[in-house]
Amino acid sequence: MRGRKPKPSALRRFEGNPGKRGFNHAEPLPPDGMPDCPDHLNEVAQIEWDRIARSLYDMGVLTLVDRAALAAYCQAYGRWVEAEEKLRTTPTLLKTPSGYVQQSPWLGIANKQMELMGRYMSELGITPASRSRVVNLLPEPAPETFVFK
Repeated sequence: MRGRKPKPSALRRFEGNPGKRGFNHAEPLPPDGMPDCPDHLNEVAQIEWDRIARSLYDMGVLTLVDRAALAAYCQAYGRWVEAEEKLRTTPTLLKTPSGYVQQSPWLGIANKQMELMGRYMSELGITPASRSRVVNLLPEPAPETFVFK
């Protein structure tokens, strides 16, 4: 797919639909609910899930259908932490038996997991810049009404 990602209809409505394009009136709405942490996540990933899932849900960003995206972020985070811990105890550059110098495999793993984390953080609205582009799907609370006697 070329070009920018399409904006969600809720965001376009909020902005007043500046492009004056039609809306997808059949756009599906995800079911509300807090997803459970998947059992297959490693220990560090489960800790990250526990740290962030409730906040994302309370912000109106996380729904039941977003479980896999958050799980993928948390697993990438867990693998990144593991690779960073290994890099603390091993050199960044290694000498091969034939005498060539090569990058530690742990550095490649850490870099790849950071890249994946960045993608998922952007999709889930975890970074400050991406939060400004994410739409809260929770309904606005009803304004209080005052009755004067």
